[in-house]
Amino acid sequence: MASGHAALRAVSKLGAAASLLALAACGTPPVQTGTNDPQEQVNRERHEFNKRFDTALVKPVSQGYGRVVPGPVRTGVNNFADNLDLPGDALNGVFQGRPVAALENTARFVVNSTIGVLGIFDPASSMGLRGKPTDFGETLYTWGVGEGQYVEHPFFGPSTERDTYGAIVDYATNPVRLLVPSPERSIGTVAEGGSKLGDRYEYSDTIDSVLYESADSYAQTRLLYLQNRRYALGGGGEASGDDFIDPYADAGGAAPADFIDPYEDSNAQ
Repeated sequence: MASGHAALRAVSKLGAAASLLALAACGTPPVQTGTNDPQEQVNRERHEFNKRFDTALVKPVSQGYGRVVPGPVRTGVNNFADNLDLPGDALNGVFQGRPVAALENTARFVVNSTIGVLGIFDPASSMGLRGKPTDFGETLYTWGVGEGQYVEHPFFGPSTERDTYGAIVDYATNPVRLLVPSPERSIGTVAEGGSKLGDRYEYSDTIDSVLYESADSYAQTRLLYLQNRRYALGGGGEASGDDFIDPYADAGGAAPADFIDPYEDSNAQ
């Protein structure tokens, strides 16, 4: 019986490997250009909901968080949350056929989880292990899956069809979430929330200028998200539109490395 189970597991692994190879064989598509937003009216309604949610809750809570919690503590929370993402980054590196990136993310996780006290500190960066953040949305991109339609989700903000599916898979397959038992698992969720509040506080001026000072905050948010995401995938493809204001015009269309989009998703990835 044991040998039969072993054989079934071996066949399952071979089938999974074959599926991955078949998907990878599709080839990486060119980075999409233009704007594919056939559900714009629905997306605009969701965008207005997200703005109201930000005004009523996210922005004031983030301001309180930023004023009450000292900077070094906020940095530690961000480090801890980022560290929990590293096993998933390593797994996606394997799926993408990037073993060096997978090994670097694994080494960074080991160093920061031990010497860095569960990731609160970041000694790995000083050792040259800066990590390669990624997500299953990028994995799908490397497998040849197209971007699909632009979509804005309630609470989670802008995304694409591909990155939406990627975020779902990342959540379902994250090694930390699967291996860490409850209630300890909830600590990671709290840290992730604290990290998002810290980002909202840190980049408040930039986010406010997009959401509350733009002539069309929906169009501007969509442009920035698509540009930032496409640039992160290595293509620099741009959305288009006559009434858009391109904040990267002086940078040759490239999003600055430290840009935080208004509703950065868990895609975000």
